[in-house]
Amino acid sequence: MLKIVSTHEVRLGMFIQELKGPWIDHPFWKKAFKLDDSADLIKLQASSIKEVVIDTSKGLDVAELEATIDMPLDAIEISVAASVVSQHSPQKTIRITAAEEHERAKRIINASKKAVTSMFHDARMGKAISAEAAMQLVDDITDSVERNSGALISLVRLKNKDDYTYMHSVAVCALMIALSKELSLSDAETKQAGLAGLLHDIGKAGIPNDVLNKPGVLTDDEFTLVKLHPERGHKLLIEANITDAVVLDVCLHHHEKVNGMGYPHQLKNDEISLFAKMGAVCDVYDAITSNRPYKDGWEPGVSLQRMAQWAEHFDDEVFKAFVKSVGIYPIGSMVKLKSGRLAVVIDQSPKSLLTPILKVFFSTKSKSRIKVEVLDLSKPNEQDSIVGHENPLAWGVNDVHEIWQP
Repeated sequence: MLKIVSTHEVRLGMFIQELKGPWIDHPFWKKAFKLDDSADLIKLQASSIKEVVIDTSKGLDVAELEATIDMPLDAIEISVAASVVSQHSPQKTIRITAAEEHERAKRIINASKKAVTSMFHDARMGKAISAEAAMQLVDDITDSVERNSGALISLVRLKNKDDYTYMHSVAVCALMIALSKELSLSDAETKQAGLAGLLHDIGKAGIPNDVLNKPGVLTDDEFTLVKLHPERGHKLLIEANITDAVVLDVCLHHHEKVNGMGYPHQLKNDEISLFAKMGAVCDVYDAITSNRPYKDGWEPGVSLQRMAQWAEHFDDEVFKAFVKSVGIYPIGSMVKLKSGRLAVVIDQSPKSLLTPILKVFFSTKSKSRIKVEVLDLSKPNEQDSIVGHENPLAWGVNDVHEIWQP
């Protein structure tokens, strides 16, 4: 039996069939689920959702909860105390290492690739985009980013050239989520930013693959065609009844530049929303660090250095926050140490952006490989330090990706 109840009546053991209100306000991406986690209960009751639909055939009914009045007094006191503690001590995701998150992140990426590929295919065929499927992806990606922001972001960068259009959407979603957290945006805003990142390029579903994957330079006509994708995507989203203002704005304006030289509307500075400015930075970073049909990607650290020189493209505060979110030395960056050794960043240190965790593997003095050693620059007694970024190709290193992965 379905029943509408207020959120303050909801308790563990109920089966939530539906959350009432606009989906963007929902604290969960799941449509229907058994409420068996106290952290989820806290999240629901702290949200703006006022009512939910419960299915009493699959979980507890409100009436069943009244039986607690027959509980012994000490049991009631314990129950109330536990409720008070849980309300004031919400569970937080515990950060784990990139190596620990690696396999889980790979599974999320593989599942995301299938879902986004299907999403683009449906859009090409004129079918409605599934908002539910998109929301579940954002939820999974958010969980991974919260456990370790660098793991999934570094892995999704290793996309194949043929997968770029689809996996770029997954990468920008993860980057938008990490940037949102660095900017201290709310959970709802982070959710909007992630969904906006996932759907920002959906307009490319209307661009022929032979143009998107062309190995050479685009002709003027082809480039003009590609530049239509923000407006086409905006139209597709509205037709799919995805009307969230942030999602639509990022789709339409992620190619705008603060100097007014972007497209499609040549917006300047304050004319561009915060979320669109975020989308611009995340979109460019993944584009230049990824292998494309017409060029190989740049090393992550070098990419950040070059982006810093394009001051007329990005909002300064947003770009600074982005650097903090991915790390001054992102996972996969090759660096040179004061000792003359070369190393690859394998994880960020919670203590400082300047002291990441590395795998040392090369001596610039002997110009040869050395035994791989893990080095945590944040340790108090560590004397070595990073001198700067290095281009792997300059040293004949073509297996950086294999070195940093667990």
